[in-house]
Amino acid sequence: MIRASAILGLLTLAACGPRAPTGVALVGATLIDGSGGRARPNAVIVIRGGRIEAVTSMAGFSLPQNTTQVDVRGKWIIPGLIDAHAHVAPWALPRYLAWGVTTVRDVHGPKDTILALRQRADLGGIVSPRIYSAGAMIDGRPTTYADAIGVNDPADARKAVDQLSVAGVDYIKVYTRIDPPLLKAIIDEANTFGLGVTGHLGLTDAVAAGRLGIRGDEHMTGVPEAAARDPSPFFSAHYRGFWAGWTAFERGWAPLDSAALTRVADDLARHKVFVIPTLVLHETFSRLDDTAVTQQPELKDVPRTVQTGWDVPGMIARAGWSALDLAEFRRSRPKQDLFLRQFFKAGGTIAAGTDASNQLLIPGFSEHREIELLVAAGLSTKEALLAATRNGALLLGADSIGRIARGKVADLIVLGADPLADIHNARKVERVMLRGNLMSADSIRAAW
Repeated sequence: MIRASAILGLLTLAACGPRAPTGVALVGATLIDGSGGRARPNAVIVIRGGRIEAVTSMAGFSLPQNTTQVDVRGKWIIPGLIDAHAHVAPWALPRYLAWGVTTVRDVHGPKDTILALRQRADLGGIVSPRIYSAGAMIDGRPTTYADAIGVNDPADARKAVDQLSVAGVDYIKVYTRIDPPLLKAIIDEANTFGLGVTGHLGLTDAVAAGRLGIRGDEHMTGVPEAAARDPSPFFSAHYRGFWAGWTAFERGWAPLDSAALTRVADDLARHKVFVIPTLVLHETFSRLDDTAVTQQPELKDVPRTVQTGWDVPGMIARAGWSALDLAEFRRSRPKQDLFLRQFFKAGGTIAAGTDASNQLLIPGFSEHREIELLVAAGLSTKEALLAATRNGALLLGADSIGRIARGKVADLIVLGADPLADIHNARKVERVMLRGNLMSADSIRAAW
C-alpha cells in the first residue's frame, strides 16, 4: 500500500507539472505583415496549432504558458512567398521551401498526378509548399500538349469544365488554342461551379478575354494582340503552332505604341483581371545566348538529370530561334515593363509567378528574380513583396495565406536583412515556417 501510494503521488506530481510546449513565439524581429502598411519593429508573433494566435509588440509582452520563445532580434519577417505560376514536380518541392516559397499555384500537369500530389501535401505526407492546382489545362484541338484536355466546340468546353470540377481543381486554366466562343462557354460553366478561369492566351486577345470575365492573364499574353492595329499576323502565327505564336508574341511588343498599351492596361484593370507577368520567363528567353543565364550558379539546386531533360539547345531548335529573334525579345522587354507600370497605375493587381520548373527557371530562386524584375520595372520594394504574397492569395481567393495576422495560417519567412531597403535582401532566407513548423533553410537543403 505504501509503494502504491508513492507511485500515485509521483503520477499526480507529473500530471501537475509543466506540459510540453504547444506553441512558439518569434520575438524581436521587424515585421512586414503583407497588409501594405508600415514595417513594425520589435514585433512578436505567437503561433499555435499551425495558425497565428497573436501579433503584438515586445513592449509589455509576457510569454504565454506552454510556448517556446525564439529570439529573432535583428531579423525581418515577411509572409511566405506565393509562386503564382508554377509547374510543380516532386523534386522541386523542397527547393521552393528553401527559398521561402510556401505556396505554389500549379497551372498545368497530368490531372490525376498533380491532384494526388496536392492531396499528399495537404495531408502532410510530404514536406511541400501548399499546392493550388488547375489540374490539366483546356486547349483547342489539336492540343499543344498531349496531357491537356482538348475541346472542339462550346459543348465540349462545358464538359471539360464539368470534368475538372468533379476532379476537385482549384480553378480552370485555358491555353492558346481557345478562341472567344470557347472561352465564353468555359467561363460561363466555370462560374456555375464558383471556379475562376485563367489563361495563356493565343486566339483570344487580352481585352476580349477580360470582357468575357477571365480572372487571370498568364505571361501578359494577348496584350500585343489587343494593342496592335492589326492583330491578324499574331492570330495567324498562333494557328500555325505554339512556337510560331510565342515568337510572334515576344517579338510583337517592341513596335507597340505606348498609348495603345495604356489603353489595354486600363481596360484590364477596369475588368479586374489579375496579371501574372512572369518577367523572369521573358527575361530568361531573351538572354538564352548569355552564359550568365545558362550557367547561373543557382542551377546547382537543380538535379543534373532534370537539367539534361530541359534540353535548352533542343528547345531553341524546336522554336527556330536565331540570334536576331533573341535580340528582338530583348527589344520588347522595356515595353513589357511599360505595360506593367501603366497597369499598376490604373489600379491593376499584379501577382508574382515564374513558370518554374520549366527550362532554366529554378524553383524558389526564380520567385526572387521575379520580385527583383518587378522592382526594375518600376514597382517599389513594398509593392513587389505584395505581388509575391498578398496578391497571390487574392488571385487564389485564399484569405488565410499571404499575410501575417491573427487567425491566418502560420506560413512565414525569417530574413537576415531588410528587403525594403534592398529587394535582393529577400534572398537571405534563414528560416521558413510552414503550417506552424519552423525549419532552417540550411536543413531543408541538407535533406535533398
